[in-house]
Amino acid sequence: MSEGDFHLEEKQPYTFRLETFEGPLDLLLHLIQKNEMDIFNIPIAVITEQYMDYLRLMKTLDLDVAGEYLLMASTLLHIKSRMLLPQTSLEEEEEEDPRAELVRRLLEYQKYKMAATELIQRPMLGRDVFIRLAQPEEEGAEEERIEASLFDLMDALQKVLQRAKEEAFHEVILDRLTVEDKVQEILLLLQREKRSLPFHLLFPKEASRRVIVITFLAILELVKAKWIRVFQAAPFDTIRISPV
Repeated sequence: MSEGDFHLEEKQPYTFRLETFEGPLDLLLHLIQKNEMDIFNIPIAVITEQYMDYLRLMKTLDLDVAGEYLLMASTLLHIKSRMLLPQTSLEEEEEEDPRAELVRRLLEYQKYKMAATELIQRPMLGRDVFIRLAQPEEEGAEEERIEASLFDLMDALQKVLQRAKEEAFHEVILDRLTVEDKVQEILLLLQREKRSLPFHLLFPKEASRRVIVITFLAILELVKAKWIRVFQAAPFDTIRISPV
């Protein structure tokens, strides 16, 4: 990959439309699965706080958050406030659980999502018929690949940010690193290594929070442009990145 093969638009604020990847119901299902929660008995205070943490991280990344995410945040806060209100035993018997409508929406969405996934995985004409001639990345090992979602990437980003050193306030460093610089750097690294790499290896050990954010945005841009794939061997396992 030669320098200059991949360009971003210049002199424009960098935003990445989140709806390209997932929606608010996907995020809620991700949190429920990640925390091994009972979908019929969601701990609304916990799920609301974690949902808001994701929105704050999206804001840090300057992601263009769709209005439906904010609407879901309002819904969660409303449910949380209703559950905090003291109720008499008679009111508890007559009133439906404030979470009931949300649970219905999640179950319906999960059903259609699973059906869509099953349809995609069915054999298609010309696919799964001919022998694949491509050699595996690592001889003797067959790698299971599950496409990682945006929220899996954000989980991994949070871990990287947690181990990032605190920046000293008295230092003034003129760091002119751009997203385009990181895009080129990642492509060259993958070309040199000729294999998939763990997500965390794309972030220098002593990187500042700004460099980490720029690197993450570069990864999103490469995924959007279909230059790289992000995948896992199992749900919530180590995320790996490979060139397409």
